[in-house]
Amino acid sequence: MTAVESLTDDLEPLTAEEVLADAVDRFHPRLLVATSFQKEASVIFDMVMKIEPSVGVFTLDTGVHFPETYETWKAMEDRYGVTIEGLRGPRPERLWETDPDRCCELRKVIPLRNRLAGAGAWVTGLRREQSSERRGTPKMDWDHKHGLWKVNPLADWSERDVWRYILANDIPYHPLHDRGYESIGCEPCTSPGAGREGRWAGTDKLECGLHGD
Repeated sequence: MTAVESLTDDLEPLTAEEVLADAVDRFHPRLLVATSFQKEASVIFDMVMKIEPSVGVFTLDTGVHFPETYETWKAMEDRYGVTIEGLRGPRPERLWETDPDRCCELRKVIPLRNRLAGAGAWVTGLRREQSSERRGTPKMDWDHKHGLWKVNPLADWSERDVWRYILANDIPYHPLHDRGYESIGCEPCTSPGAGREGRWAGTDKLECGLHGD
């Protein structure tokens, strides 16, 4: 068994809070949290602020988010008294209509890669039940694409687990979740739908390129 496999196995029985606390102990101040302002991000943000509020948190500001996404961004900053760093890349006009993969690369993939350079680990809101591509998501694993550890504390959580935590802790969450949007990305490429079926509807595209080798 490799060191990566051993660590992955060791963390599997831990709760989300325990996984995050372990990540803070191992990697802070070189730990970063990526937030999309979706429901999973609300949960992780709340947990991180309770464990170590000085952890760096960033979001990919593509410039074409829903107005409600920016409202949620402000609500989270106001609630916890912190600043969430917005990362921006090139923004070619309406590129999503002709080349959505290139659009994601410029607005998301490149800014993410640049921000993660030099970090020790990053935290995401991936859950196994979100899609077939994410079914094998471990709670912590080596991210070969970016060359650092990737922490997924909610990997084994269900949709019900997420909402139970949000409601129990009275956390701000994205209002579009109440309007049939289960997965929320950029406004031009997102429509209401179960799971991730509302993302890039009518195309073969399933992921924006942030995750995976």
